Amino acid sequence: MDTLLSSIEMLARWDVIAALLIGSIGGVLVGAMPGVGAAVAIAIVLPVTFSLEPIVGLTALLGIYGSSMFGGAIPAILVNTPGTPVNALTTYDGYPMTKRGESRRALSLAYSASFYGAVISIVSLLLLAPVLAKIAPMFGAREIFLAALLGIVLVIVTHRGQVLPAAILACLGIFLQTIGIEPSAYSQRFTFGQTWLQSGIDLIVVVLGLFAISQALVLVMSEDKPVKLPEVEKIGFFTQMRDLWVFRRIATVASALGVICGMIPGVGEFMSQFMSYAYAQRTSKTPELFGKGNPEGIVASEAANNSVPAAAMIPLLALGIPGEELTAMMLAVFYVHNVIPGPQLFAQHLDFIYALYISLFLLNVIVVTFLFFSTKTLMKVMLIPDRFLGIMIFTFSLIGIYTLRNSLTDIAIASAFGFFGFILKRLDLPTSPIILGIVLGKLMEDRLRTAMARVRVPWDFIDRPIAFILFSMIVLALGAQIWTVIKDRKTTGEKS
Repeated sequence: MDTLLSSIEMLARWDVIAALLIGSIGGVLVGAMPGVGAAVAIAIVLPVTFSLEPIVGLTALLGIYGSSMFGGAIPAILVNTPGTPVNALTTYDGYPMTKRGESRRALSLAYSASFYGAVISIVSLLLLAPVLAKIAPMFGAREIFLAALLGIVLVIVTHRGQVLPAAILACLGIFLQTIGIEPSAYSQRFTFGQTWLQSGIDLIVVVLGLFAISQALVLVMSEDKPVKLPEVEKIGFFTQMRDLWVFRRIATVASALGVICGMIPGVGEFMSQFMSYAYAQRTSKTPELFGKGNPEGIVASEAANNSVPAAAMIPLLALGIPGEELTAMMLAVFYVHNVIPGPQLFAQHLDFIYALYISLFLLNVIVVTFLFFSTKTLMKVMLIPDRFLGIMIFTFSLIGIYTLRNSLTDIAIASAFGFFGFILKRLDLPTSPIILGIVLGKLMEDRLRTAMARVRVPWDFIDRPIAFILFSMIVLALGAQIWTVIKDRKTTGEKS
């Protein structure tokens, strides 16, 4: 109880409340703008948060992260264009409902399912926090190295059909973090005599280039398409909320799948969505209506993706291992303030953990209340021209990069990564493995150096239960991927 009261006291400050309001409502606006998304918004805001206290900066970023998917459902349902990539499945049944005049019902189901999924996730993880506080100290350098390696492997193998490019890009990220002065012997690595490379390549510079500048280029080079906003009928607030109760079974299962997928690095929203949607379709009395405006499809999709953010914070906070690019960006805030996520954070600062989860709950309350009463006004953000958005993103990105270290070199590096990210987007290749490679590569190198001091023979590395379990999971993940490749080749050979 004392820990909980301490967490509430931590949040009961004007700057934390202001960050919560700005982040949550700003995240909705960003989500409702097709082509922007949470990754771009967080990349732009990230440099600003470095001057704030950790709880204030993380609350703002969590607000954007947790609320962008709420806003992304609006264009997905109304104009068949997902506001964020994870709202893509919502278009399958949301837009057909809009075409038959049920846009308000589709939106209300998306909002209430999102809120339900988020609350289930937060409550379950608040209950798990004391257990995690006991388990986290069991992770030493070897266990954290293996957990980070498992995260890299899972990030790669979950990119179905793009495993080789994802592996190459993850290795590129690991290579990028080695550039600069090596921390133990202070020798120069891959600097080629260039002084501007001695300080290494900053993570935030890469993030802003790969996500913000590349997306700005995509928007600037696209054509502005006229958007016709449909009429949204009026339904009472409590009627909207009651509608979800009909689909409570699907919402609960989808939320549970979101929690599980969120806790596993590299899996996240997409996997939980497809699993939930498949479950809903398989158990539905009207499976033939999926993709044609079945409300169950909206509930499954939105409950699953909104239950992931809280769960994704577990590997980040307990082990310092981000599961995807958004939590990797948040990790930078911890490092800037010398607050190191890991076993000691759970053991010594449980009140800080509780404060983050309470802020996640509050932001969901703020967002769902805001959306139920302001959807018609919010719809107008979809009318902003793509090219104008692109110019604004480009401008704010350059300002953010320059304010980091007042360096024109950083702007040049970010611009190069922006062009590289633009090429990856055009080729439909993932950018997240690069960011995770940089973050997890640094963590793996540091932990491996520490672990090797106690390793005499290879078996010593996995002679503890948790280390052995993690090693087994890595072997299983790689084995499953090899089996899938062999099976696919046999199938292709039989067809030809």
